[in-house]
Amino acid sequence: MSLKASKKVDTNRYELEITIDGASFQDAIQQVYRKNVKKMNVPGFRKGKAPQRIIERYYGESVFFEDALNLLYSDAIDAAAEEAGLEIVNDHIDFDLVSIDRNDGVDFKVTLTVTPEVEVGEYKGLKAERVIPAVSDEEVQAELDRMADRNARMVAVEDRPAQLEDTTVIDFEGTVDGTPFEGGKGEAYTLTLGSGQFIPGFEDQIVGHSIGEEFDVNVTFPEDYQAKDLAGKAAVFHVKLHEIKHRELPALDDEFAKDVSEFDTLDALRDDLKAKALERKTKESDDDVESQLIDQLVAGMKAEIPEAMFANRVEQSVSDFEYRLQAQGLNLDLYQTYTSTTLDDLKRDLRPQAEKQVKVRLVLEQIAKLEALTPTAEAIEAEYEKLAASFQTDVEKVKAAIPESDLTRDIVVNMAIDLVKQNAVVTDVEKKSEPAEADAAPAKKPAAKKSPAKKPAAKKAEADKAEDAAEKPKKPAAKSTAKAAPKAKAAEKSEEKTEQ
Repeated sequence: MSLKASKKVDTNRYELEITIDGASFQDAIQQVYRKNVKKMNVPGFRKGKAPQRIIERYYGESVFFEDALNLLYSDAIDAAAEEAGLEIVNDHIDFDLVSIDRNDGVDFKVTLTVTPEVEVGEYKGLKAERVIPAVSDEEVQAELDRMADRNARMVAVEDRPAQLEDTTVIDFEGTVDGTPFEGGKGEAYTLTLGSGQFIPGFEDQIVGHSIGEEFDVNVTFPEDYQAKDLAGKAAVFHVKLHEIKHRELPALDDEFAKDVSEFDTLDALRDDLKAKALERKTKESDDDVESQLIDQLVAGMKAEIPEAMFANRVEQSVSDFEYRLQAQGLNLDLYQTYTSTTLDDLKRDLRPQAEKQVKVRLVLEQIAKLEALTPTAEAIEAEYEKLAASFQTDVEKVKAAIPESDLTRDIVVNMAIDLVKQNAVVTDVEKKSEPAEADAAPAKKPAAKKSPAKKPAAKKAEADKAEDAAEKPKKPAAKSTAKAAPKAKAAEKSEEKTEQ
């Protein structure tokens, strides 16, 4: 298999003329015969027992040609593209069969999309500001308060009426014009006052009542209430209050430190929280410097990037997002239901980040080429071990799943950004400079979708999970594992199939 000719036919589109030698084609025909003979019927022979020459005489000499070509097709294209110094983009491929013969082999042409030529701007001596990380005593105290809040306990209240932020247990039954309505009744329902679970005014009217009291709550459903037959109508709920509880925070002392950490004193816990916060802020400052430099690299690059690269990255981002949803116990259909969005909405939201990821990858790969960056064998092995540890699996399994060539590309991308940072002029500041007025104006955000007046209580937790998953940051392209070249069959890629 070899490349006969290569020529550029359009922006990022190349035509490759490829030949498969007769010996390789005959070997592929043999493989296809062995795979399919058991399914083939030929008069005079038991099923699956007919010799190859008899089958070819009965069905035609070319009976195995298409499957044999499909067997070799992807590898032939990959080898030809590598020989031509081109990197294929997963996009439609136009196929044209020139000739096919058992002894002479196959000649065919493909027209495919390739990665663009990239021109980089200045990448040495770029300027960035690094905010000097600092942690105040107030921040440490706020974290201690959050820890106390997480370790609060519910305490029964019997000596006072209900207050806002109390958790109550109630029975209720609602009527409109004296008639009960569907969904308006509940027994032993747990309601935190001030949480906004019920329609406006309901929770406020429980405040001031004591355990055992029965009373009426008068409310009006919002005009945009999801149950249209109740929207805008006045309702009366008869309520009985069974229990009142409030959250009691633990005292912040040495005993608290012992209970929630490995430290024996509150001062030791404070010191640890401060150290961890400083470490986190230091990383945030370093990440922000990298982000500033990357933005400058992207702004200075020139390339005509094929649309397929952006579309492929969006699809990968959707897959990544689905994976995060699964970790939350959800799926994409539920997410779309709770957020009133469609798959097209999600793709549109992911598009800007996907475009940036593609550009970042391209510009860093070009810098790596210009600087002839090459990882050592030790660096490659260390990266495999790192991946194996993160996936909690054997190194050899990782090597089988990720080719060394793909891993090498990821490593050199990271080497490129390290080179840019090492050659940057970074100024330590207490506060970042304000952007220029032209840059400061935020992009106009799309109008927010109108949410239902009230989520059903039973679904609120699921909706919160969907929101949590949506807020998680996306993985930067520079750190992702490079994907292998596409391996589609000829029949799937071509517009013209091999003739039988």
